[in-house]
Amino acid sequence: MLHQLIVLAADDPTPSDNDVVAGPLGFAIWIFMILAVVVLAFSLVKQLRKAQAAKDAGLYGDQPVDRSADDGTKADTQG
Repeated sequence: MLHQLIVLAADDPTPSDNDVVAGPLGFAIWIFMILAVVVLAFSLVKQLRKAQAAKDAGLYGDQPVDRSADDGTKADTQG
């Protein structure tokens, strides 16, 4: 019996490159991975904004930044 399985496995021809496709499951996994990267990117941006807001508020030991009077350039507040 084992001998027959070995013969069947050895007799199985290798498919050509055109016969091998990912199919619908592969496509669904690919789309899921793209969506996961997009969700992670949005989450990263959200966390970075929260960290910048905390830094601007002086929660990390820095001087609080007054963004209401900011004209787009950073003034030297030390000294």
